[in-house]
Amino acid sequence: MSDSRTADLRASLTAARERVAAAERAAGRGPGEVTLLVVTKFFPAEDVQRLLGLGVREFGESREPEASRKIAEVRAAGPGAAFDADMIGRLQRKKSRSVARWARRVHSVDSVELVESLDGAVRRCLDDGERTEPLGVLLQVSLDGDPARGGLVEADLAGVGDSVVSHDETLRLDGLMVIAPVGIAPDAAMARASQIRERFLVDHPEAEVFSAGMSGDLESAIAHGSTCVRVGTAILGERPIVSP
Repeated sequence: MSDSRTADLRASLTAARERVAAAERAAGRGPGEVTLLVVTKFFPAEDVQRLLGLGVREFGESREPEASRKIAEVRAAGPGAAFDADMIGRLQRKKSRSVARWARRVHSVDSVELVESLDGAVRRCLDDGERTEPLGVLLQVSLDGDPARGGLVEADLAGVGDSVVSHDETLRLDGLMVIAPVGIAPDAAMARASQIRERFLVDHPEAEVFSAGMSGDLESAIAHGSTCVRVGTAILGERPIVSP
């Protein structure tokens, strides 16, 4: 596509990539160490297609069934570049099967019950030929213990992580995810999350992915070891008004 929206996305995507690269340099990290996951929730399939044309290959979605419909629409539009999509929002267990059909990775796992649900969903998808490999799992870390925000306090990470590992035919423990709580300075939140991650890696060295940082705090997250920043607003703009 070549239109004014594509031009706007190209400019904002370039700016976001430059921010990530500058943050990598400032943190003494190598170029390309941090993945830019473009968050397309609330935005239409046409924007995903535009971004594919601009070289984006990794997307984040957080609403189901919106994500399933959108991804199916993009893939049905005809042959194009392959891409991966991650589920980054809170996931209800009843939606595990639909998410297992399209997600490379779920960033928001925060209970043994959700692990069990995803195990069963992925197993059915594998049996039915709807996917060919295990589902990546990130455990969501809670820094404030607020159940309304989801996530696991540090003391509960090991047990849920062990549950993921026990289902290695269907699930793969990829790492941790964190969202900086409101009311805590991003730098302090990311520093604490980084310390939790270092302790978690002692027993799970394979869990290398650290999904931390969004449009407003990606520099702080990268300074504290983030390997994946989830950026939506800074690239696509303010979310469109949607019906409740």
